[in-house]
Amino acid sequence: MSTVLIVGASVGGVKTAQALRAAGHEGRIILVEAEAVPHPYDRPPLSKSYLSPDAGLSQIALVPNGDLDAIDVELITGVAATSLDPANKKLRLSDGTEQPYDTLVIATGARARPSPWGEGPGLHVLRTSSDAEKLRAELVPGRRILIVGAGFIGAEVAGTAVKAGLQVTMVDPLPAPMSRVLNEEVGHIFGQKHREEGVNTVLGHTVTSVVKAEDLFHVELSNAEWHVADAVLVGIGAIVNTEWLEGSGVALENGVLCGPDLAALGVDDIYAVGDVCRWTSNQSTHTMRLEHWTNAVDQALIAAHNIVSSEEPRHYDPVEYVWSDQYDWKIQVVGRTGSEDFKVVGSPGESRFAVTYSDGTSLVGAVIVNWPRALVACRRAVGQRTRAETVRADLEQLLATAKRSSSGHG
Repeated sequence: MSTVLIVGASVGGVKTAQALRAAGHEGRIILVEAEAVPHPYDRPPLSKSYLSPDAGLSQIALVPNGDLDAIDVELITGVAATSLDPANKKLRLSDGTEQPYDTLVIATGARARPSPWGEGPGLHVLRTSSDAEKLRAELVPGRRILIVGAGFIGAEVAGTAVKAGLQVTMVDPLPAPMSRVLNEEVGHIFGQKHREEGVNTVLGHTVTSVVKAEDLFHVELSNAEWHVADAVLVGIGAIVNTEWLEGSGVALENGVLCGPDLAALGVDDIYAVGDVCRWTSNQSTHTMRLEHWTNAVDQALIAAHNIVSSEEPRHYDPVEYVWSDQYDWKIQVVGRTGSEDFKVVGSPGESRFAVTYSDGTSLVGAVIVNWPRALVACRRAVGQRTRAETVRADLEQLLATAKRSSSGHG
C-alpha cells in the first residue's frame, strides 16, 4: 500500500490527512510537525481567545484526543523537514532520520517575519502557541503595549488587549488599519472603531527605533514621537517555510508553485496546501497564495481527492473567505476586496453593514460586519459573478425589510 507523507500539522496538514481517509486512501498516512506540541492545534484563536488567562492548548486542538489514532494517522512531532530527495522519494528530518514516501504533501505554512529590532523578553511576534503564551503573560491590566502593524493580527490583538485592560498603541505606515486588503477608505471605518474602543492609533508613520531600558521599551516613530511601552508586538507579515526545499527541484516563488490541481511543479507526486501553496487558478493567469484558514481546509480536500482519484482530478477555484473578530464586530471577507469601485450598504455606526467591491460590472468581493444574511447573499453573488448593482439593491432591500420588522411595521 502507498504511503502519503504530510509535512506540517497545522490545519492544512491535518485536514489533508482526514480527507485522505474519507476519500478512501487505505495506505499509511504520516504527519510530521516541527513544533514539539502534544497535538495539532488551531491558529486563529492565538490572537484572540488563547490570550485569555485560563486558556489551554487542549481548548484549541484541531482534533479531539485520539481522533488521529482512530483514522490510523501516524503523528511525529518535534522534528522539522531539512531536505527533500524527490528522485528517491525520501524526506530528511532534523533528527537525522529519513522518511520514504509515495506521495508527499507540503503543508509547512509560514512563520512570523522577525522583528527588525532583535529579540528578547517583552518583544514579541505571534505565530505559534508558544508565542501566544509569552504574549499572554504581558496582558496585565494597566500595562502598556505597542503593536507594530495594523493588519488582521495586530488589529485582533489590539482588541484583545483593550478588553484585558491594557493601554494599547497601534502603529502602521499605512493611513488605515487592514487597508492592504480592504483599501484606505474602508480601512478608516475600522480605524474609527479601534479609536472608539480606546486604542491609540498612530497611522501613516513607521517605527524607526526600539530601545529597551530598565524593563521599558522606548519606541521612536518617523514623526519624531516617542512612546513608552511595557511590551511590543511586531506583526509585520510572514515568511513562507520553503528553505528546506531549495535545490530539490520543487519550483519555488514565495511559496511552492503548483498547477490548478495543487500538484507541485517540477516534480512528481508532490502537492502543496495552505499558506505555502502558490497556485495558478483556471480563472487567472496569475499565481495566488492565500494565508486563510478556509483556504487551507478547501485545498486539503482538493489535494486529497487528487491523490486518491488521480484519474479524475479536480481544480481549485475558490471564492476566498476569511473572518476576524474585533470587539463586538464579526468581520467576514469574501472574494477579492480592495478595488476603488466600492459601496457601503448599511451603517458602521449601527454595527451592521457591508462593503461591496466591483470590477466595474460584477461583484468581486465584500466585507460584511454583523450581518449573516448579507454574507450568504455576497458569497453566492461573488461565485456567480452577479452584477454589483443588483447585489447592492438586494442588500438595501434586506436592510429596509429588517428595519421595518424591528420597528414593528409590515
